[in-house]
Amino acid sequence: MKTIINTNFGKFLAIAIVSLITFSASAQEEEEASKFSLSGSVDAYYRTTFHDAGEATTGTFTSFANQTGFALGMANLVGTYDMGDTGVVVDLVFGPRGTEATFENDVLNGIINQAYVYWNVSEGTTLTMGRFNTFLGYEVIAPQANFNYSVSYLFSNGPFSHLGVKADFALSDDVSLMLAVMNPWDTNDISGSGEYSLGGQLGFYGQFLNLYYDSGKSGGLGFEIDYTGGFDVTEDFFFGINAAYNDNSETGTGFYGAAIYPQLTTSDNFAIGLRGEYMTFTDDAVEDDSPVLGLTLTGSFTKDNLIIKPEVRLDTWGNDIEPYVDSDGAATGNQSSILIAAIYSF
Repeated sequence: MKTIINTNFGKFLAIAIVSLITFSASAQEEEEASKFSLSGSVDAYYRTTFHDAGEATTGTFTSFANQTGFALGMANLVGTYDMGDTGVVVDLVFGPRGTEATFENDVLNGIINQAYVYWNVSEGTTLTMGRFNTFLGYEVIAPQANFNYSVSYLFSNGPFSHLGVKADFALSDDVSLMLAVMNPWDTNDISGSGEYSLGGQLGFYGQFLNLYYDSGKSGGLGFEIDYTGGFDVTEDFFFGINAAYNDNSETGTGFYGAAIYPQLTTSDNFAIGLRGEYMTFTDDAVEDDSPVLGLTLTGSFTKDNLIIKPEVRLDTWGNDIEPYVDSDGAATGNQSSILIAAIYSF
């Protein structure tokens, strides 16, 4: 009888140990999985121009969505590993939009949109080092995060990303401060000039004042001040605003302008919005400035994770500037286009 009891107890003990090990391994796997997250998007579009108002060219002077016919945007994969106080983000892009956003044509750098590590030093302070998307401007690289599919002149002519270190401070629930030291404008690998840039952002109740400075040498941007914000006029109507001023004393060039983004949500699945933008390019070597008016009307239909965006855009240049070509091969200052984009995010 004693032997039987000991044998049963031994079996029970063995089963308990195996179960504990299995449970611990499973719990560890679940814990590791909970620290890692993967998200991303894929987008494509069809675009054409009205031949009586400027034939399709890549010289639209804005970034992305410049091709005609059927075209790819990009595939985007974002992996995040979060330990709570520390973590890492790797953001990879594949396709024409990603290549243009990263300013790189080689295989390695051309797919890295963002790659940075962060440390939550305290509840209100975070340090970030690596390559991160810009804090300037109303719009972003990821198409699912913008209301309009094509992008503005203001966003196209500012920086897309930075390589450096920044510190974010949450001063209160509604007030924030960011300070940064980085390589010069869109220098995403090394700063061969030995120069660096400075950046700052003050957030106040959903409104943001952004500052950027480099010397302007070696292809730098110079000085830029940028305001980004907006207001919920009603529950269904949002009014966004972006204004910027840039001056490069080294090259004698710059720009200034503003854009408004009224957006109306008509149902759970559909919204419509207008981007009205007026921007002027300046150049000390040219007698007249180069003003341009851009009007973009975009619809946004959502079905699960899929977004369909039909869009009509009109660009008109002043001061007899004619950067486009019409269907007869003659220069023109107007271009009107229509596109429909499909974006799937996960």
